Amino acid sequence: MASLSLGLVLSLSLLIIFPVAFSAEAPLTHHGGRLLTGNLNVGILWYGPIPRGQRKAILSFLRSLNGKATSQPQVSSWWNVVESYQSFAKTPARGLPRIPVKVVNQQFDPNYSLGKVLIKDFIKPLLPKATGGKPNTLALIIATKGVTVQDMCAGSCAQHGLIGDPEEECPECAWPFLKSASKVGPTMKPPSGNVGADAMVMLLAGGLAGAVTNPYGDGFYATGRGDALIEATTKCSGIFATGGKVLVNPTNGGAYNAHGLGNAKFLLPAIWNPKSSSCWTPL
Repeated sequence: MASLSLGLVLSLSLLIIFPVAFSAEAPLTHHGGRLLTGNLNVGILWYGPIPRGQRKAILSFLRSLNGKATSQPQVSSWWNVVESYQSFAKTPARGLPRIPVKVVNQQFDPNYSLGKVLIKDFIKPLLPKATGGKPNTLALIIATKGVTVQDMCAGSCAQHGLIGDPEEECPECAWPFLKSASKVGPTMKPPSGNVGADAMVMLLAGGLAGAVTNPYGDGFYATGRGDALIEATTKCSGIFATGGKVLVNPTNGGAYNAHGLGNAKFLLPAIWNPKSSSCWTPL
């Protein structure tokens, strides 16, 4: 079972994912630290008046991690790669490791109890709200549009446990749904039709992958320019399909590469596959 003390949850919230340039040859290796294993219970604090459509997309993604969609490719296949990191640790797990994900608590803070600027010093008092006091629970703080999240657009788009809506705050972090001066490639329509919702799902996917594979900062990672941290999805930044072509929903024109439960569609970031030592996508 994943053992997540308050201190660990805090450390997860403060570990930053850096979407920086890196050498294609930089190895993503295990540095001997523990990974998260077993059941992964998640508590969510919806910070600010999060629109219903965004909440729906995020919860649908979390439910789809372990579910079996009716069509291929599936979100669960992407999560299987995250789970597989356990088999490539210095002390490999036995059998086929599985990490069931379950949302065990949701709390709402629609009136911005700590204001509209979230910095690291504010994270700790919000964690008990997210977890509801439940032990062994990973805290996720999802901030609405208009909330400034520390370090967004200053080297990072997300932290392991803190996700903001980048649509206005940092459009670069919403690429490929919005134009970015630093990204190469065309923009795409979001699969749900909501830029903020689908951008946050992408950021959350990367944050969860990093939280599982590098929870303490000594798991799977590589270092890039300026000792920047490169994790499971930032190693493959900007890739959404192995052949370069994503699927397009004929109904709304939304781009996607994975099916979830209830016919939901998502555009998930590529992830480093430790088995093949290459970037992997569901397509």
